[in-house]
Amino acid sequence: MKKQELIHLHGLLAEVCNHYEQMADCDVEHTKYTELGVRPTSIHKSKTDHKAAVFALAGGLTDEMESEVETPVSAAAD
Repeated sequence: MKKQELIHLHGLLAEVCNHYEQMADCDVEHTKYTELGVRPTSIHKSKTDHKAAVFALAGGLTDEMESEVETPVSAAAD
């Protein structure tokens, strides 16, 4: 994947995360992502930096989605 494509993916994933937070009324864990200091608009950052940011953001998003799915199932079992 080219750097420009990765930056585009980074921006799309950031938008998905923002939308999910609004839709699910929750906060996605951004600690790892924030520590990297790489935003979709950080075009001067390296391809490797954007790749790490994409993985960190995707990880936080999927962790939040998994916990949301597990919570209702656990509550229903009681």
